[in-house]
Amino acid sequence: MKRPGLKIFVLVMLLGAAAGAGWLLFHQFQDKEKRDIQGDALRSSPVEVASIETGPIVLKRTFSGTLEPLADFVVAPKVSGRIEKLLVDIADTVTQGQVVGQLDNAEYVQAVTQAKADLVVAEANLAKAASDLGNADREFERTRKLLKRGIASDSEFDALKADRLAKEAQLQVARAQVTKAASSLETAKIRLGYTRIMASWSGGEGDRLVAERYYDEGQTVAANQPLLLIVELDPILGVVHVTEKDYAYLRPGQTVSLTTDAYGDSAFFGRIERIAPIFQKTTRQARVEMIIENPGHRLKPGMFMRAAVVLKKVRETTIVPEQALTTRDGRDGVFVVSKDGRSVIWRTVKVGIREAGRVQVEGEGVSGRVVILGQELLNNGSAITVPEEKHEIETGPEEEPLS
Repeated sequence: MKRPGLKIFVLVMLLGAAAGAGWLLFHQFQDKEKRDIQGDALRSSPVEVASIETGPIVLKRTFSGTLEPLADFVVAPKVSGRIEKLLVDIADTVTQGQVVGQLDNAEYVQAVTQAKADLVVAEANLAKAASDLGNADREFERTRKLLKRGIASDSEFDALKADRLAKEAQLQVARAQVTKAASSLETAKIRLGYTRIMASWSGGEGDRLVAERYYDEGQTVAANQPLLLIVELDPILGVVHVTEKDYAYLRPGQTVSLTTDAYGDSAFFGRIERIAPIFQKTTRQARVEMIIENPGHRLKPGMFMRAAVVLKKVRETTIVPEQALTTRDGRDGVFVVSKDGRSVIWRTVKVGIREAGRVQVEGEGVSGRVVILGQELLNNGSAITVPEEKHEIETGPEEEPLS
């Protein structure tokens, strides 16, 4: 007779063997799946990707250059002399027609006095010549009447006639001498006026500043020798030189944003005023002049400046990171990530505007995500692994603890 305990024992042993076999098969299947995933990972290339954008992009260039005064005027005396006074100094404001200096004028005052005296003498000579001519006229008329009556001889008449003509010539000479003396007086007065040195420039009615002083009081300056340099600073002129590559994009009236080392946190604005029609043979660059607003005269001539100009703007286009661009068979393109994220597709593109690490591209099928690191290992259709996505597959979501 069989005992019930033996049957239970055999049943338990069979159930345990079945459970062990199931546990072994489960782990073998799990290991195989893990090995398959690892095999796929070993056959694919790890890459980094970024999203493809759509939006506006601008072509901006920053040109280095120098600030110059919009206009400058050299003050120079028209006569030589010792500088008696300088009424302005460096950084002083000067208005149109202002007297800025005074030369020692003693010599020129004396010249005016001499010219006045010469004029008085000339006028006296003129009066005497006029009186002499009057006397000669009266004597001529008296002799002519006597000649008709047969009292005066022809020789007497001819002599008086010749004297009368001589007196007329002397009168003309005296008149010319008066004119000459008057002109000399006027010249002397003008030269005396030149001892007052004035700042008179053409064009522009605003105030200007003294930029440089070349002489001091007490020194002797020659005629037409530079004494002061006066400049206009608002607006101020920015000068840059551009290459052929950027020249075609520039035109008068374009807005300019300017920065300097002196005012690093401040931006100044202006416009392109003139573009040279020729390129320098030595540098192969063209001069571009910009008018910059300069309130408060903060910008100074001679400062180094950087001028940013928007050359071109596209309102809506496809944009990829510059790192995504690569070359295959001499053509530019990008590797676009497939929808399932496991492979890439090579897309040929036309490169456009580049701006701060972003590039405008044109081509079919450029959307979604693009490879930005690891392209050298890829071809069209290559399998890829994105590190972040791989980590999620291997670890899976965090399991909740058993309660």
